[in-house]
Amino acid sequence: MKANKHKKLTKLALFAGATALAAFAPQAHAQSSDALIDKLVDKGILTADEAKDLREESDQNFKTALQAKTGMPDWVTSYKIGGDFRGRFDQITAPNNNTYVSRDRFRYRLRFGIVANMLDNMEVGFRLGSGDAQGGTSANGLGQGNPLSNNTTMQNNDTKKNIYIDTAYAKWTAINNGEWLLAATIGKMENPFLFTPMVFDPDLTPEGAAITGAYTINDQHTIAFTGAAFVQDEIASSTQDPAMYGGQVLLNSKWTPKLSSSVGGGILMIGSPQSLTTANVAYVNQGNTRNAAGVLVNSYNPIIADANATYMLDSFPFYAGAFPIKVGGEFINNPGTTQNNTGYWVGATLGKAGTRHTWDLAYRYEWLEADAWYDQLTDDDNVAYYQNAPVSGSAGAFGGTNVKGHRVQFDYSITDSLTFSLTGYMNDLINSTLKVPGSANVNEPNSTAVHVMADLMWKF
Repeated sequence: MKANKHKKLTKLALFAGATALAAFAPQAHAQSSDALIDKLVDKGILTADEAKDLREESDQNFKTALQAKTGMPDWVTSYKIGGDFRGRFDQITAPNNNTYVSRDRFRYRLRFGIVANMLDNMEVGFRLGSGDAQGGTSANGLGQGNPLSNNTTMQNNDTKKNIYIDTAYAKWTAINNGEWLLAATIGKMENPFLFTPMVFDPDLTPEGAAITGAYTINDQHTIAFTGAAFVQDEIASSTQDPAMYGGQVLLNSKWTPKLSSSVGGGILMIGSPQSLTTANVAYVNQGNTRNAAGVLVNSYNPIIADANATYMLDSFPFYAGAFPIKVGGEFINNPGTTQNNTGYWVGATLGKAGTRHTWDLAYRYEWLEADAWYDQLTDDDNVAYYQNAPVSGSAGAFGGTNVKGHRVQFDYSITDSLTFSLTGYMNDLINSTLKVPGSANVNEPNSTAVHVMADLMWKF
């Protein structure tokens, strides 16, 4: 009798302890309390039913305690906090051009955000990001952040640095039943399109509205789709506000446990491109054909197609786990003009970094003509060197369009949270005959630009 009474008291104490753990240690709730309960079941102190009851009770007590301590309303079900910090050495050189002064920069990126999940499949989130201020006039973004980068450069006598709104959005997942997925997002968001950096810089967080979804055809095939409309600028003196519209469809297939593929296509369009002058919006990249006033000469409504295939090896030297080998490519054509309107890339990736002691090595060759796509949205790290300033542009090393060349990247995850990356670009201009202010066309010298970045990134 005394033994049974003692056992009951022990269980009550364990219930109370686990409940307290859940209530007062939010980060440990989903991990430490579950691990403790599992251990008690393994030792026979709790039965499976008692463990289930305890989990349900601790979940409820955790939510109640969190609401009481934070003032969280009862329709908010959880918060997720996370971000990353990246330190970078960044170097750009033009080894075969004596006029270019090599540029070395030490930089960092900090991103921190919160996502609130609510009843009825609602979600609201925001993320803050570091970044250098965008130069220019007040009309085109003076004091605002670079739309294609969260990098902050170490400079200016240890001055305090800027923090910007990187994302701020609301999302409603209207359907999620295992077969269909449909969600709508408004605000400043992670890019919902799955095109590569040839089309969109990875740091771009567009502003507007998007619908994303998927349909599971069967165990092998899933169709994913995206439609979006994004604001590019708001012009007080005109009704021709520029915007970007587009749609994308992908067929994702798993043919065998080792072989998978993805094939898809999409259409993008810039509405009222004539309003995207160098005086109106942030001007970061170069390449598009513009007149002396900085106005785009052509329209941009490209058609894009992409495909890739991945094969999983059971193992590979110096790699933890199954080893993926991926080959792929992407093609773009802009019917809005008949000249300099195509682009493509082809490449391969060995491995996949992301968890402890995993790595990847990737190579890509890219050719992106001057007017294949709007230059302000493409990868700003994929630079080429202009010795002479083109019309409405500047001399120097710039990302954008009118670029051809190679990209190699190696990533190694030292731990689950820490990854080292080394990335190198070696590029040239495609069209070296430029229109320059105040003179006839000039032929640019064959100047290869080399851009090297070494990163250490911590996720939290």
